[in-house]
Amino acid sequence: MGSSSPLTRRNRAPSSVLLIFLGFILCFSHSSNAQSKPAFACDVDTNPSLAAYGFCNTDLKMEYRVADLVARLTLQEKIGFLVNKANGVTRLGIPTYEWWSEALHGVSYVGPGTHFSGLVPGATSFPQVILTAASFNVSLFQAIGKVVSTEARAMYNVGLAGLTYWSPNVNIFRDPRWGRGQETPGEDPLLSSKYASGYVKGLQETDCGDANRLKVAACCKHYTAYDVDNWKGVERYNFNAVVNQQDMDDTYQPPFKSCVVDGNVASVMCSYNQVNGKPTCADPDLLAGVIRGEYIVSDCDSVDVLYKNQHYTKTPEEAAAISINAGLDLNCGSFLGQHTEAAVKAGLVSEAAINKAISNNFLTLMRLGFFDGDPKKQIYGGLGPKDVCTPANQELAAEAARQGIVLLKNTGCLPLSPTSIKSLAVIGPNANVTKTMIGNYEGTPCKYTTPLQGLAGTVPTTYLQGCSNVACTVADVAGATKLAAEADVTVLVMGADQSIEAESRDRVDLNLPGQQQELVTQVAKASKGPVLLVIMSGGGFDITFAKNDAKIAGILWVGYPGEAGGIAIADVIFGRYNPSGRLPMTWYPQSYVEKVPMTNMNMRPDTSNGYPGRTYRFYTGETVYAFGDGLSYTKFSHSLVKAPRVVSLRLGENHVCRSSECQSLDAVGPHCENTVSGFEVQVKVRNGGDREGIHTVFLFTTPPEVHGSPRKHLLGFEKIRLGKMEEAVVKFKVDVCKDLNVVDEIGKRKIGLGQHLLHVGDLKHSLSIRI
Repeated sequence: MGSSSPLTRRNRAPSSVLLIFLGFILCFSHSSNAQSKPAFACDVDTNPSLAAYGFCNTDLKMEYRVADLVARLTLQEKIGFLVNKANGVTRLGIPTYEWWSEALHGVSYVGPGTHFSGLVPGATSFPQVILTAASFNVSLFQAIGKVVSTEARAMYNVGLAGLTYWSPNVNIFRDPRWGRGQETPGEDPLLSSKYASGYVKGLQETDCGDANRLKVAACCKHYTAYDVDNWKGVERYNFNAVVNQQDMDDTYQPPFKSCVVDGNVASVMCSYNQVNGKPTCADPDLLAGVIRGEYIVSDCDSVDVLYKNQHYTKTPEEAAAISINAGLDLNCGSFLGQHTEAAVKAGLVSEAAINKAISNNFLTLMRLGFFDGDPKKQIYGGLGPKDVCTPANQELAAEAARQGIVLLKNTGCLPLSPTSIKSLAVIGPNANVTKTMIGNYEGTPCKYTTPLQGLAGTVPTTYLQGCSNVACTVADVAGATKLAAEADVTVLVMGADQSIEAESRDRVDLNLPGQQQELVTQVAKASKGPVLLVIMSGGGFDITFAKNDAKIAGILWVGYPGEAGGIAIADVIFGRYNPSGRLPMTWYPQSYVEKVPMTNMNMRPDTSNGYPGRTYRFYTGETVYAFGDGLSYTKFSHSLVKAPRVVSLRLGENHVCRSSECQSLDAVGPHCENTVSGFEVQVKVRNGGDREGIHTVFLFTTPPEVHGSPRKHLLGFEKIRLGKMEEAVVKFKVDVCKDLNVVDEIGKRKIGLGQHLLHVGDLKHSLSIRI
């Protein structure tokens, strides 16, 4: 789940949680246009006696207020605050609060905490995360988060939403078949980390600048090594991810570290799967020893899963106790509400451990202003329906899609000239879709603009669906080829939707579904003019056939582009926007998945058994398209302005590497505190084309071959806008110890001594690190 799904686990929701969710739907269906009161405690205007409680006194420190509240609760009341539908305590003026809301790429109706009504019929639906990540624009990540949190607060003020959002999903897109890869920022730890901290800051940071206050509370999920949902009968509820320490620290953990350290995220969600034989929600090393948000929440029914599905404990009371003792604070579901009291009576968990858990939960609510009385008197009290789906917010959704769209092939026909096209054929099962464009963990959008609508708004079009849906079991080849033979240009909009890749639905191959490839090939053969192939999907496909087909003049990947997808697609195709997106994940050939089981978590290749490794950092085989691929309508070139040839690290006189030959040094120590360990790389970027363009400048490194180091690793990226024939210098600050380290076999960060190769585009620069 983002949690898990609209009704807890999509395929197996317990009846109790279903009833909770359905109850909310029924409750709100009676009065869809009526303004409800937001849930908040300490309503001293209505009940002045509440002002006497310490937890309602805003002049006191939050930690004191939390302690005061916890001290006033009975054990049964405390247990009521361990679950997502937290019971109110009427005698203390505390209402029921629903923790579970989602905001993956806009305020969502997934989870019972948020609803749409006649008062707020929809919210801005941004592109699915994988496409936003393709923009490689950190300021965009944060700007989207800020809009989403504003709309969430506006909805909260009229009783339609909560304040705690279980987003973003920052798992690494390790395997191209994963159905939830669409929710993530891709396969690279640095990009995922930058997205994680940027989006979290956008959601959480307030306009008053007080770091102790939260606009809304974000949650980074699913902790950790979670990226198998349902593949050939292997389900996430039973999957044991076997992960070595090197891969854990090098690949899986960095986005979560960034969430906590750089983003100051309020919450982390533990996942369904086991890691090395332990359920993540019951592993004290993972929950208390490594990570810590303000509160830790379970994925929905994860505690139930570790007891019933994984049989990790003999009794439900043991499951409740082991999770709380490990550091779990909040249970999405009802399991802790049902079994914790018995666990206390059996001596399996102490009331002090429960106090600690609910204190973490209460502190988050304190930071949100939940215990500060009427929200209308607080910083965001003036927000309301007028602040949702504003023109500016909707334009940002369109701009995010424009920035993310990736041009993968262009033989020269793009951009199209609207004045020279008399007829445009638009064909394909995704050509006129609406809901497909917003992916999963979606909300009701402000409005839709489909690809067909976007294209038809520019030139005369004819349209044929070609297949009744993306499964494309039967293709109308005859109708499609007839249309293409009569049109000046043909645009095919193909790909996937949630029936192909989704939560609880991993793919088994990388081919276009059903008869899609046949339809594309036959249309290309029959077309009068150029053919453009638009792929709408979360994951990549093996479209080698189209890449090599001379009749297919252009290929674009548009992810799931959000409510304004059609506007963005048309803007790119007709040249109103110069594409600048880059792939945030590798597109593998079908042969890759035929020999690599999805369940193998190892990132590095293994020559002993032919295992090819994963992601651009370790995989050396053939690709259809590579991480970072993406074309522009103009031509950018790079030249090196400044970079050192040698960096020397100063070691203490007694350092072991002074007397013996070392391949690497620890990435911490006095040698890292020396200013000499940092340097700057300056690159001149020139737009040599005839139009303005936006360019992503990537700085990669290839470290020395030590400790199974990556073959290539992203150090940094910067976006730059240049007019035609314009140039500018882009600067990267590199810290040897922080940026050029590799993770060794036991999870320690090391600096490889010797030659490091820096890459920017076609430029390569050799750098020697020595002592």
